Amino acid sequence: MIIAVSGANGYIAKNLISELEADHHTIVPIKRRLLYNIEKLPALLSDTDVVINLAGAPILQRWTEANKKEILQSRIDTTRNIVNAINSLPENSRPRTFISASAIGIYSPGVMHTETSKLYADDFVGEVVTKWEEASEGLSPKVRRVIFRIGLILGKEAQTMKKLLPLFKAGLGGKIASGKQPFPFVHIFDVVNAMVWGIQHQQARGIYNLVAPENIDNKTFTRALAKALHRPALFTVPAIALKISLGEASSLLMKSPQVKPERLMNEGFAFLFRDIKTCLAEITA
Repeated sequence: MIIAVSGANGYIAKNLISELEADHHTIVPIKRRLLYNIEKLPALLSDTDVVINLAGAPILQRWTEANKKEILQSRIDTTRNIVNAINSLPENSRPRTFISASAIGIYSPGVMHTETSKLYADDFVGEVVTKWEEASEGLSPKVRRVIFRIGLILGKEAQTMKKLLPLFKAGLGGKIASGKQPFPFVHIFDVVNAMVWGIQHQQARGIYNLVAPENIDNKTFTRALAKALHRPALFTVPAIALKISLGEASSLLMKSPQVKPERLMNEGFAFLFRDIKTCLAEITA
């Protein structure tokens, strides 16, 4: 198949492209400048089989007004441009499948959510993710649309682990604030496999929560990582320190929803890493 991918330099995309190329698919990277070129974008997407939308500026950064604008536009404008480009193509030249990243940040914290939940967060992240998903709702119904609401991605090269591993290896790791906040994680291999599954399974449509089946909190994650590394984890990162460092964005680390991947489990997707123990065993091996 010919598969177009936006955000091709990102962590998810690099891992996904590697897997797709190993399966002998042809990859068409959608360069950033073309995402905003509404004249040339349709020609790039013409005669592709699948479009995978992974573009978006990092959200874990201080939310200045300029950064907020970039976080929004890099998701909403680019998604809308891709959808409009697909819709403008003759039906026999359109991709058959559109797959897009989304995020569990759409859900309000403190509640368990499946894909049917309508309890959405009323903060900046909730606004971003809601508008991000809405930007693809105008896609032609003849193109299969699959949206993955992704949790906190863990992997050897994931930014989260690259920052945490040196601290924990030095015995300086610890929980964040109370540690009671949910920690809805997913291994990068399961993210990649879910997207490949979404390409292959023609019955897959709509919203899918992409998190590991096991529900844990930050304190449990902290203990599991310390145990995997055979190190103590005696420290606590106080909430005030995160607020000073990240401002409003500190809420990403201190408030999270509980999320269940109900549709993936019911529709036969097989997670490689269902729990935090096996996930961290692979990462720390």
